[in-house]
Amino acid sequence: MRVGLDHVHIFSSNVSATVEFFCLMLDAVVVWDEDAAGVRNVRLALGNAFVQIYDQPPKAPRGGAVHHLGIGTDDLDALVSRMKERGFQFRNPVRDDPKFRYVMVSGPADLLMELFQCREPDRWRIKR
Repeated sequence: MRVGLDHVHIFSSNVSATVEFFCLMLDAVVVWDEDAAGVRNVRLALGNAFVQIYDQPPKAPRGGAVHHLGIGTDDLDALVSRMKERGFQFRNPVRDDPKFRYVMVSGPADLLMELFQCREPDRWRIKR
């Protein structure tokens, strides 16, 4: 039996704006967009995982039980540059830590995201 994380499910006050942000800024791809459980759900492929967007405003400020989404990349500088070219404005610079580099950003519906690049990516990979 295999057990693994399939997706992160987030609330959204404006599904179209949230989908546009993930697709434009992070190259996510819509793989499913239908009503489920009585409300619109959009499933986005983002790298090797999925983000599921639920058409309902967040129930609590700043994500309720979700602190942030961690979005990994192998070239943080290129990702930041591309997002700036596409109109995203960063409030903070990229921070350097001995093990990784990162920048925290606010996405749609005040969703906190960490864009990061590991200095030793193999160290954090799942070993089977």
